[in-house]
Amino acid sequence: MKKLIFTAAIATMLSVTAFADGGKKATTETGEQNVSYAVLTQFKSDFENVSNVIWTVTTGSQKVSFTKNNVNYTAYYDSFNEYFGLAQEVSFATVTNAIKTTIAKDYSSYAIKSVTRFEAQDGEEPVVYFINVKNTANNVILTISPNDGEVKNIEKIK
Repeated sequence: MKKLIFTAAIATMLSVTAFADGGKKATTETGEQNVSYAVLTQFKSDFENVSNVIWTVTTGSQKVSFTKNNVNYTAYYDSFNEYFGLAQEVSFATVTNAIKTTIAKDYSSYAIKSVTRFEAQDGEEPVVYFINVKNTANNVILTISPNDGEVKNIEKIK
């Protein structure tokens, strides 16, 4: 249950960062001085040879955006300094057929704005996709299972 709640929080963070700064801005270029020692040490151990490292620290989480092998990622750590998962912006063409079927069936009147692949560290479902879709009436982020295309959560963006 904790993982499901945190996954929903990630979806909310994605919706917020799409339109705002995502939390408190750090006073230095990277924001590293606001990061807990445990998280900083784990990040440096897990993700070597990265560039463009930017930290965002909020009351409930610490996240770091970075580039590795010319690919942009965001790693998330929960309020207990534990690594939660890794997000990457991807093309809709790369999602599973189950997701494509769900979008075609249930969201055909929506335009796809962005697709984020999220790989959870120890989640019930190791990978989910956050797909931001928009039409004239609604702008939402769908949390979708790649296995069966089931929508797990819908987060409305105002």
